[in-house]
Amino acid sequence: MRVISYNLRKHAARNELEQLVETYTPNLLCLQEVDTADLPRELGPLHLADSTRLNRLGLAIFYNRERFDALSTKAFALKRSLHDIIAKPAHERLLGTHLIDRDHDRELVVGCFHAAPLTALNSLRRTQIRAAHEALDSFGPTLPTLMVGDFNYPIFKDHLSTSVQETGHEVTLSDSRTYTRYKFFRGHFDFATSIGLTIIKVTTLPQGQSDHLPILVTANYADSVIEPVETPLQ
Repeated sequence: MRVISYNLRKHAARNELEQLVETYTPNLLCLQEVDTADLPRELGPLHLADSTRLNRLGLAIFYNRERFDALSTKAFALKRSLHDIIAKPAHERLLGTHLIDRDHDRELVVGCFHAAPLTALNSLRRTQIRAAHEALDSFGPTLPTLMVGDFNYPIFKDHLSTSVQETGHEVTLSDSRTYTRYKFFRGHFDFATSIGLTIIKVTTLPQGQSDHLPILVTANYADSVIEPVETPLQ
C-alpha cells in the first residue's frame, strides 16, 4: 500500500493535493494543518474518510474506495502542551480510521498524527505518541496499524525509537529530511510508526508551498510477500 502524509502549513499547500494524488497514486492520504471547512469529499480516486471537528486547522484522512471500506473513524485529544493551553491551536491531535482492505481481505488501522510544537519537550511528544498508539488500539489491539504525520521530533530519535519499540511499534524515517524552515531544526519531522506491517521505504517527495515536504510510505502486511515498488519522480 502507498500512503502520503503532508503537513499543509496552515492550508497553504491545499492546491497541490490533486496533482500529488495524480502523480504518486496513493491508496491513502493523511493531512495535517488542513482547513477542514475547505476540503473536498473527493480527491481524484480518493474519498474523505473524515476530518477533525474542533480545530479549524486540523487533520484529515482520504482513502481509495475501490480498495478499502471505511468502518469507523474517530478523533482523539492527546495531552496538551503549554502552547496548546495558551493558544488553543489544536485540541484533536490524532485521527484514526479502521479500514477493510478488500484486496487482501484484511483489517487495517491508519492514524494521522500531529505532535505538540517545538516549544514542548520531547518527553511530552513521546507521551503523546504512546497515547496515540493506545488510542488506535481501541479499533482492535491486534490489527496492523500505521501512524503517519508531523511528529515535531528533530533530534534524539534513538530515544524515541527505544520508547516506541517498548510498545511493539517501529519508527521508520524517510530517506531525506522533511522540514526546512529553521536552520537549527531541519531534519526528519514527518515519518511513520507501525506494527504488524513491513515498511518497504519512506520517500521524501519534492517540496511545494509548505515548510514540510510530503512523504510517501510504501508498506505491506508483515506476513505478506514483499514486491519491489518504484516511486515515480517529478
